[in-house]
Amino acid sequence: MHKVLLILALLSGCVGATGDRPPLRLTVMYFNSYGAGVNDGKTIDETVAVIRAIDPDIIALGEVRAESDPCTAVCPASGPSRAPDIAATLGYHLYEQQQRNQALWANAILSRYPIAENTANDLGVVIHAAGRRIAMFGIHLNDYPYQPYQLLGIEYDGAPFIDTAAAAVAAARAARGSGIELLIADIANLSDPDAVIVGGDFNEPSHRDWTARAAAIGRHPQVVRWPTSLKLESMGFVDSYRSVFPDEIQKPGYTWTPSSTEDDEDDHHDRIDYLFVRADGVNIESAAVVGEKHAQADIVVTPWPSDHRAVVATLSIR
Repeated sequence: MHKVLLILALLSGCVGATGDRPPLRLTVMYFNSYGAGVNDGKTIDETVAVIRAIDPDIIALGEVRAESDPCTAVCPASGPSRAPDIAATLGYHLYEQQQRNQALWANAILSRYPIAENTANDLGVVIHAAGRRIAMFGIHLNDYPYQPYQLLGIEYDGAPFIDTAAAAVAAARAARGSGIELLIADIANLSDPDAVIVGGDFNEPSHRDWTARAAAIGRHPQVVRWPTSLKLESMGFVDSYRSVFPDEIQKPGYTWTPSSTEDDEDDHHDRIDYLFVRADGVNIESAAVVGEKHAQADIVVTPWPSDHRAVVATLSIR
């Protein structure tokens, strides 16, 4: 009798220990690296310095290969990937996303934790971290035609101009809908992940930024219910940056672009790089834009090596 009680007590203690495990704290990052220096004839050193400054657990990297020359709206990647050298220098596990499809453009995922498997469309991986299965996606959606330029009459490789929100939404769906369908399929085929994180250069603004308040002050030309951010939210994802900074006027969070000034009439600054998170019991502890100067970034690293700013979030996952 006493032996049975002892065994039951031990088993109860084991179950309690599993149920009471501490939350997993993860810092995740998405960074369109703009060729990791190669487009400007540089080494990987500045890109590595950005990642070291953040010290993330998982990084989704975009554009780890060079742009073709010339690089127009149709601009395939060329040359070797710089992701292996970056991963080796920093001591991360690496997965190169090798497929060519509507949601990838020379992407790679780096992780402190072991990478177990990749998804069918190559958009993400499953990472084993402290007894959890973390699904990390890194995507790069089509940038042509680019609807903010179309609405503002900014010429971009002959794309037609448009003047209504409905036309912008339709054009956005036509440009990126097939890529999002690939993402939806990969997410649907996951086997019981503890968390799903989608990082990417969406090449599309958020409906949480192009609001009536933003239009009233002339920040954006009109209200647009951008479909990609709406779709992810309808699937239960949370925009990490807007979760921490809900005021789109005070914290615009521009990731596009450090390459021009905000008053440049041939460009339009916007937030098009994101980290979306879906998990039961997740707490988004912090979020930040990483860039070249304090006026535009929450975390500053100089020199800055990319034409995009990076985004980072720290999560606590039960």
